[in-house]
Amino acid sequence: MPKLISAPTVVPAVGTRPKRIEEFVGRVNTGTASVSVARMASPPGWVEPGQRPAFDEFTLVLEGCLRVEGEGVTLEVRPGQAVHASAGEWVRYSTPEGATYVAVCVPAFSPDTVNRDA
Repeated sequence: MPKLISAPTVVPAVGTRPKRIEEFVGRVNTGTASVSVARMASPPGWVEPGQRPAFDEFTLVLEGCLRVEGEGVTLEVRPGQAVHASAGEWVRYSTPEGATYVAVCVPAFSPDTVNRDA
């Protein structure tokens, strides 16, 4: 039977400036460990630490620009484009112009498995 998810839960963000994370599906809002789906609203100039997560992350940009740095590559992801960061690879996200995007993590995002740089 379909189940309505009537609202997301806002979860704390990490980075240089405040960013809004609204988790619709995941460990916090629905108790789902297999996948998380969150909408992010990130201001211009936001940068988070690099990380080597133990989950795959698929990110769809709705507005603005999401900069994604990996080992040997930097991508500028624009509205209507998506990016996939595989589990175990180093990645760092930033929003030089600000951005709104949807992140899907498999398995679900967890602070314990994001493995941020020191």
